[in-house]
Amino acid sequence: MKGITEALRSGTRLAEDYVCSREAARGLYEYDIRWESGLHTRAEWLDQSENTRIPRQSLAEYLRIYNKRVNDHGAVHESITRLAEQDALVVTGGQQSGLLTGPLFVIYKAASVVAAAREAENRLQRPVVPVFWIAGEDHDWDEVNHTYLPDSNGEMKKLKLQGRFAGRDSVSYVHVEMEQWTNVLDQLEHLLPDTVHKSGLMKLITEIHQSSSNLSDAFARLISALFGSSGLILMDAADPDLRRLEQPVFERLIRENGTLRQAYAQGASALEQAGYAMPAEVAEDGANLFYIHEGARLLLMLKDGLYSDRKGLVSFTEERLLQELAEHPEQFSNNVLTRPLMQDSILPVAAVILGQGEIAYWGLTREAFDRFGLQMPILLPRLSFTIMEDAHHKHMKQYGLSFQDVQYHMEEKKEQWLAQQETFQVDEQFERVQQAFADLYRPLLDQIAEIHPGLDRIGDTNVGKISEQMQYLQQQTHKAIKDKHNVSLRHWNGMQNSLFPMNKPQERVHNALFYLNRYGTEWIGQLIESQSEFRGQHEVITL
Repeated sequence: MKGITEALRSGTRLAEDYVCSREAARGLYEYDIRWESGLHTRAEWLDQSENTRIPRQSLAEYLRIYNKRVNDHGAVHESITRLAEQDALVVTGGQQSGLLTGPLFVIYKAASVVAAAREAENRLQRPVVPVFWIAGEDHDWDEVNHTYLPDSNGEMKKLKLQGRFAGRDSVSYVHVEMEQWTNVLDQLEHLLPDTVHKSGLMKLITEIHQSSSNLSDAFARLISALFGSSGLILMDAADPDLRRLEQPVFERLIRENGTLRQAYAQGASALEQAGYAMPAEVAEDGANLFYIHEGARLLLMLKDGLYSDRKGLVSFTEERLLQELAEHPEQFSNNVLTRPLMQDSILPVAAVILGQGEIAYWGLTREAFDRFGLQMPILLPRLSFTIMEDAHHKHMKQYGLSFQDVQYHMEEKKEQWLAQQETFQVDEQFERVQQAFADLYRPLLDQIAEIHPGLDRIGDTNVGKISEQMQYLQQQTHKAIKDKHNVSLRHWNGMQNSLFPMNKPQERVHNALFYLNRYGTEWIGQLIESQSEFRGQHEVITL
């Protein structure tokens, strides 16, 4: 596997500035992106604050039960045993559960967690285990119920779980029937080309979905199949058993809610003063917690001493809310601002792997970490890749295109290439004829208008119709030229759909199964083995 560094258009300016270590962003984070310099400092702080987190043995016991069900690998159980040791640290990261794992970047994020844990262990000379959060508590079903794969012509096709889910329940609680899985698997069977890997891959995916009743379990089992042998521990943020462990942390989040709201407001103010757009809502009356009520995940607000949702479906005093937490901890969940605090309250996090959007909203949390008696961990940008297949690489050379041309100038370059293929200059020729027509016809119209005023209107209509017909013929000429070069245009479209489908980076659209079907699974291990630096760079790789 070979890689070449190429710039990729990114998400937010704040994340860009953090990745580039620009001065404006530095004050919003605890550590610089040059993580090696802060790693030992972070480890010392975690040692000193050991008693502030959930007891390791309780956490390990929960992780053994959950991973036994969806991630039953010897290497994973070994990681959990290591995590139970007093000096073990964690590199973590997470993602929503997506259909068939979702876009490629999810695979890259999991690979980043494993690679960074290995590198941290090498640098610290102490156990560092990889832990991957599944954000099953999120409730945006329409965001996770589909994925994309190319068809035989390279056009992107959307695979989607049939059936409409209109509620706001956590994704992990949405039941998926076998008929729905079968529909997706049939589409997948049709889309994946025949390769030496297809039979085994389809068998694995079918078995996984036959044993899964929700999207999060299927997601976990697929991630396990790809990363279990690397010792990657999984945990579902929506798991009721985990909620019971987290109950003391939720209690603190409620009791100290006023202090935390002030902290997030300070974070927002600091971010705005530094000149950045707001990456997440920081509502003045926001409690930054969700409560699950009758299958709906409701964002709580705090006003006049009452915790309630915007629609008034629930309302609690602090005392009543704490009582509800004691009796039903599974009905509480974090939002994007309190999730980092929860993570560091249960795991000894040396570093966390984040996408650019996540890096941006973490810029709001430094003051909240401090008020909560925590310290923001080291933030590492996830690994980022574009897979370049041989055919598209050959076509880029054939048409003289760079990666940046495909990213930013594809349509312009294609039209230039088309124009160069024909000596007949379509637009210039038609423009010349239209001008000649106007020069000859206009004087005639002026003369006949003197014969009768009504002829002027008829003449203008006549000019319009003739102009329309010439424009139509011009369009048909362009189409004929494109049809003449149809094979080459398929090359152009193939490059676009492979590298920047739907005008987005490949890693944000393509599903990994296309590449797993073509190349097997070894390339994922190669990605992990080849990475030791996390500087937010993007690489174009060939497999």
